[in-house]
Amino acid sequence: MKGGTILKKAVLVLMMVLILAFAFNIVYPLHFRRSVETATLYWGSTGEEVREVQRRLKNWGYYDGAVDGIYGPKTFQAVKNFQAKHGISTTGTVGPQTRAALGLPEKAADAYTPTRGVSSGDNVYLMAQAIYGEARGEPYIGQVAVGAVIMNRINHPSFPNTIAGVIFQPGAFTAVTDGQMFMQPNETALKAARDALNGWDPTGGAIYYYNPAKTTNRWIYSRPVVKVIGKHYFAK
Repeated sequence: MKGGTILKKAVLVLMMVLILAFAFNIVYPLHFRRSVETATLYWGSTGEEVREVQRRLKNWGYYDGAVDGIYGPKTFQAVKNFQAKHGISTTGTVGPQTRAALGLPEKAADAYTPTRGVSSGDNVYLMAQAIYGEARGEPYIGQVAVGAVIMNRINHPSFPNTIAGVIFQPGAFTAVTDGQMFMQPNETALKAARDALNGWDPTGGAIYYYNPAKTTNRWIYSRPVVKVIGKHYFAK
């Protein structure tokens, strides 16, 4: 009887060990792979990896600037030219495809996760730059709304699926084109970025916005307006 009890306990312990092993070796790696993305380099990035991108692009004739590890306008344009030559979407950012074409090793992102609700330091600052460049002077809810449009585009099949990809998509944001994107954002823009990254969407799902007093794009008027906040019309 005693031996049977010991055997039952041993079986139970073995089953628990197997269940824990399954959870650790299967479930956790799946979660880890979903939450860790390949690092993306974009306008404003700095460091040795940017320097290596510049070095390779310079050796191949795409880049004629300084190899200084600062991802600025010349690096941005050189990456776009490289992407166009290699049949890669010309975002001007170094994501997984461009990284592979450049022969760079994959690297786990330590501060770039496009998942809604995750607001790492780089994501917040990049989003705040876009908000400040596009919507400073708008009411606070209007600044959050601009960030929400960026987040909504990430989740829409017609747009890139990363924050950097959406912001630096060619022609997507006037502030990127005219350089206002790269001013230092204030605390209001940083707070609005955090709210947008954490899921606040005052627009009700808009993927476009425009100021009717400034836009020269007639196509945008064909999009159904879902909300007006400040001077911006938000549309789907």
